[in-house]
Amino acid sequence: MKAQIRKILTERGDLDVSTDTLTDGADLYDAGLSSLATVHLLMAIEAEFDIEIPDELLTRALFQSIDTLALTICRLQAGPGPSSSPSLDRTQSRLSATTV
Repeated sequence: MKAQIRKILTERGDLDVSTDTLTDGADLYDAGLSSLATVHLLMAIEAEFDIEIPDELLTRALFQSIDTLALTICRLQAGPGPSSSPSLDRTQSRLSATTV
């Protein structure tokens, strides 16, 4: 998964440094990630991993590093569990209602 994230970062992140030089915990904003590139990254990640990232997760912290992106993707792919948050459940219901 992290290799896929690195590939997306290389293609869409418009970073100042090569993704090959970044550790998984490296700060992507320090590496040159801009707000516009974040939007492109978001769309590419959602398409690549077939997920929808809920609005409440769309924070600077989500895009902080490859590790934070991978963790969030894993959680979203696992789906809601017994400890799912009500806000995530509402987002999923909203998305289901708009899907035809």
